[in-house]
Amino acid sequence: MRITLHDVSKGRGGQALPLTNLEFHTGAVRFALAETEQRPTVLGLIASGRMRPDSGRVTLDGAENAKELRRRVALVDAPDASDPHADITLAGVVGEELMFAGVGATPVHARRWLAQLGFAELASVPIGTVDPAARVRIMCELAVLRDGVEGIVLVAPDRHGGSPDGWWRIAGEFADRGYAMLVIIGGSAAVALERMQEFDAINASGPIEPLVLEESGTTSGADTPDVGPVDPGRPTSGVSSDEPDADEPDADEPALRRAQGPLSDDAPAWVAEPVEASDTDNETPTENGGVR
Repeated sequence: MRITLHDVSKGRGGQALPLTNLEFHTGAVRFALAETEQRPTVLGLIASGRMRPDSGRVTLDGAENAKELRRRVALVDAPDASDPHADITLAGVVGEELMFAGVGATPVHARRWLAQLGFAELASVPIGTVDPAARVRIMCELAVLRDGVEGIVLVAPDRHGGSPDGWWRIAGEFADRGYAMLVIIGGSAAVALERMQEFDAINASGPIEPLVLEESGTTSGADTPDVGPVDPGRPTSGVSSDEPDADEPDADEPALRRAQGPLSDDAPAWVAEPVEASDTDNETPTENGGVR
């Protein structure tokens, strides 16, 4: 699977997102640098097929198919779009995600799932206080429980603090498991990643091609084009689960991310056993948030 953003932008004069070109694909992890409060989420929504750009296009294996892109790419922990409320307990977030994945979703199931993952002691802890690396691990593992997920767009893990080597290593592990990984981060985290002595070892899937959106109108990385000047702006943050080109959030879109993820033959041993799916429509709004 290969996802490519061709000359996409959002907002008048690129205020919400300046002209952007990038690509991420199966079995590799890439980071994209997006500054300001809203641009990381806007880029994540566009890259996962949940927001239509005002210019350019997004292709999946060379074709434009936003509905299929939404089904196959999970949007994880995007601020104001798919992040859980900080006061919700971790077990509450897990329980709701298990429900939408079609597996046992009672409080007992949620605690058991966390225990199998090695985080039993965090079940009653508000997710806003969970260690950044643990949060990324849990959120990504929940994302790939969904049927059909093949890629993850992880948004702004650096906003939770801590050293980037933890969540970056986890992103690399998911790439090694065969997922397409895009991590959207800020400038400080990008500098820290580039300075890590074990950078190449962590990126076992291959070299990183960072996309840097700069006010000067340039990008870093051999394969990324120049980016024009931008002004700060606050975009409409929304998703569309039915129409490929909708900019506003669907009223029926749950607060958790909608995507995705098959349980493959080599899935981790701790993955919960499937149960008979309910009649719940995946498009029913939810309370906790988390991943789309």
